[in-house]
Amino acid sequence: MKLALSLNGDAVSEAAEPRTNLADFVRETCHKTGTHVGCEQGVCGACTVFVDGRPVRSCITLAAACEGAAVHTIEGFEDDALMAQLRQSFSAHHALQCGYCTPGMLVTAYDIVRRLPDADTATIRRELSGNLCRCTGYAGIVAAIEAVLAESPPPAAVQPLPRQRRAKPSLAATGTAKADTAVPAAQLEEMEPLTGGTRLTRSLAVEAPLAKVWAVLTDLDAIADCIPGAKLGTPPEGSAGKGEPFAGAYKVALGPVTATFRGAGLFCADAADHTGKVVGRGRDPLSGTRLSGELAFAAAADGDTTRLDLDMTYLVKGPLAQFSRPALVEALADSILADTADALAARARGESAPAPQRAASGLSFLRIIFARLFGRKA
Repeated sequence: MKLALSLNGDAVSEAAEPRTNLADFVRETCHKTGTHVGCEQGVCGACTVFVDGRPVRSCITLAAACEGAAVHTIEGFEDDALMAQLRQSFSAHHALQCGYCTPGMLVTAYDIVRRLPDADTATIRRELSGNLCRCTGYAGIVAAIEAVLAESPPPAAVQPLPRQRRAKPSLAATGTAKADTAVPAAQLEEMEPLTGGTRLTRSLAVEAPLAKVWAVLTDLDAIADCIPGAKLGTPPEGSAGKGEPFAGAYKVALGPVTATFRGAGLFCADAADHTGKVVGRGRDPLSGTRLSGELAFAAAADGDTTRLDLDMTYLVKGPLAQFSRPALVEALADSILADTADALAARARGESAPAPQRAASGLSFLRIIFARLFGRKA
């Protein structure tokens, strides 16, 4: 879609995906990198900018919702007398350490000074509570704002504009359009091969004969038990003709983000070559995000053990797809595949599957973070 708005006083007309947030739009499309992205949840305030003269969290504001708006990033205050005084005061009072939160702090400080000329220390601290400084440099920041207020600051050039009722972004365009919770059985047969997704593979030697491994792989209930967060539902009515249709749900959590994808799929297995595939399509009704996935498996005898190859492909579309940490999402998916493989192997050996029916959790997320940071096995 084409998006037109005013950015720091200049007319901008650029293409943007409906799911693009304002922070990514100004940084990656318009190259105004003074806006910093911290938590990506609207909590830390590092990405604070003005939209129509009011501070907003650009990481949780859809760029499409700013069609026709006046956006001011930190670069837009270069010739602003009040911002110049704030910058000078921040420097004089050592109100920045690493500086990462500073753009958002300055925008918020600008808003405080223009709205609350008589603000005392307690009021400043309360107004600043939506902006986090990981260096804990709050004392200097508060002192800098107090000093500006005490020095009869110049009038703010950027003032709130009259509120406008803008057309909401197209629901279909933002991926939040209503869709069937489950895929009708009649459509399962028409499922097209998944293309363009992320592919992960894993191979392992299972200390169990092929017959026992194959018995687990052809038991759909057992497979669902082995996939963290997966749960089978009532199969759709009718038969898809190309495999066994099933309905179910898949719950996954990545840090504070949780989604439950409800949908349906097909399961097929070929006993002749001991291969099979599980194909599923689901949708998280809360966010409107769609998840497509395929898990192909192949088993082969290797002496007294069985070689098991797993090949998983997944594709996420919709609002949660904008989560801009693909490496962590991939690491989480790989962790889920590893847990699934371990659980399948345990079932084949006649052991209990470890932690059955659990969702990928915040704990898993922390394990991945530490693994990524310190190279430890997740």
